[in-house]
Amino acid sequence: MAADDLFSEQTKYDAQKSAPLAARLRPESLADYFGQDHLLGENAPLRLMIEQKSLHSMILWGPPGVGKTTLARLLAQTENCDFLSLSAVMSGIKEIREVVAKAKQNQAMQRRTVLFVDEVHRFNKSQQDAFLPYVEDGTFIFIGATTENPSFELNNALLSRARVYVLKSMPVEVLVTVLERALVNELGFSNHYSVADGVLETLAKAADGDARTALNLLEIASQLSTDQHITMDVVATSLQNSFRRFDKGGDAFYDQISALHKSVRGSDPQGALYWFARMIDGGCDPLYIARRVVRMASEEIGNADPRALTISLNAWDVQQRLGSPEGELAIAQAISYLACAAKSNAVYMAYKQLLVTVKQQPSYEVPMHLRNAPTSLMADMGHGDEYRYAHDEPNAFAAGECYLPEEIKHSQFYQPVERGLEQKMAEKLRYLEELNRASQQQRYSGLTDD
Repeated sequence: MAADDLFSEQTKYDAQKSAPLAARLRPESLADYFGQDHLLGENAPLRLMIEQKSLHSMILWGPPGVGKTTLARLLAQTENCDFLSLSAVMSGIKEIREVVAKAKQNQAMQRRTVLFVDEVHRFNKSQQDAFLPYVEDGTFIFIGATTENPSFELNNALLSRARVYVLKSMPVEVLVTVLERALVNELGFSNHYSVADGVLETLAKAADGDARTALNLLEIASQLSTDQHITMDVVATSLQNSFRRFDKGGDAFYDQISALHKSVRGSDPQGALYWFARMIDGGCDPLYIARRVVRMASEEIGNADPRALTISLNAWDVQQRLGSPEGELAIAQAISYLACAAKSNAVYMAYKQLLVTVKQQPSYEVPMHLRNAPTSLMADMGHGDEYRYAHDEPNAFAAGECYLPEEIKHSQFYQPVERGLEQKMAEKLRYLEELNRASQQQRYSGLTDD
């Protein structure tokens, strides 16, 4: 072997040795690829695609560290395609033109190209549009990777030309297998590390479904160990920071607040408090949760237990006045109360229905008897005529009086449920309705007698 070749091999070795463990362990074949059995297992969609040699444009959607980039590279390898890649963070139209030119050269030589775009959601709409003609004419097979919901972040035109495959977080047992492989094959190259019982499981759980994070944690622990034996104390030192997946404004964020809200609606304080703790642990602003809890009090509990709104507002106030941790405890108290409280969405449904109603119907005039008459002119015009002051009526109720426009006077928007305080309210409304009906019958009877 020539001296230049020896130097080249040494340079490659040094570069590999200095690369992060996750990079050194990147699978080189699908046989070494862990996880995503729902896509690559027997009779799974990508497995069938590989067997049928029908590689097509696709979007790989999943959280960080689950193997999107690696999978794209391996899929290109299965059909001997040239693999070109772009990062939407680092690239623009100039870089897109360059890879298109390279793909056209490959096409001229009858060689297929896979163009992989990492974090494709970071490209704006016009940049995404730039790919369309080349996907359409087969210049390249497009594979995009994203951590965000493609429905919201990608053009419909691009989505219509690419199938979406969802990659899942790595289960703990899969991450443990990845870590075991690292210990045997790669860690420290010629060095051999041993680990105490429970170390790999602890690292896998701390990684929160992210294989890259799991390998990084193992590498940190190996560097902190002095005798090539990784103990639980070493692991505790390496786990100084939180690795929870929580991207404010992303899917994980909205999925978790949705789970919290639905747990409250479902009267499950265990689930509600769990998701609250998850969000706080992930770094969510407690004031955001406090605001959403106030919404829950009105939307899910309403008049079934009006104390829910007061308790929620008080929790918000405590968070603003005292901060952490007292504020979070007050919010937890409010969440648990809301979960256990009687439920009613009657006000919420009535309000939604009325918003639709007033948009679809004409702007009916205010009935004359309900109009204000601050001037003599308005009084002479009949404003306020025949208005009955409820406090002057028996039981402070003007039986038979109507407070809706004439055109919709029989409409019923608010329908209290038979739970909590609203049960009493429903009983009262039925009683008042009977008084209204009796008044109307009496008025009709008087007209008939006349």
